[in-house]
Amino acid sequence: MLHLIKLAVGPKDVAAMERGQAQRAHAPGGLRHVTRMAPKRAPEILEGGSLYWVVAGVLRVRQRILAIEPVKRADGTAATALILEPGLVPVHPRPVKPFQGWRYLEAEKAPADLADGEVAAEGIDELPPKMRRALSDLGLL
Repeated sequence: MLHLIKLAVGPKDVAAMERGQAQRAHAPGGLRHVTRMAPKRAPEILEGGSLYWVVAGVLRVRQRILAIEPVKRADGTAATALILEPGLVPVHPRPVKPFQGWRYLEAEKAPADLADGEVAAEGIDELPPKMRRALSDLGLL
């Protein structure tokens, strides 16, 4: 199984992304993200892969990719539609440097989903325990 990772352009947080997707979810053809390039490894993605979204510089959520279809943009140029399962699944957040387009994300490198009711650690809570302890010992926390 293989995943894709993509920067969410526009939304400043996950709530804004959810609102935008809710507006587009009822469009003909379902919820989709149109991209210029078609993934060459599409069969691996369609084995249960997801599109992991980077929101405001942090990988925060994912959506299952249901299908990958060739489409034409309004100007007639060829593109690819990633058909997505509605709903964003929160994952353990991690910072991601900016990049263009999308990238492949190997399954073993993908962050785990947050458990029901689990809240992502932010700020100091995000530091590894050993580092928090060392900073505390130095009087910095």
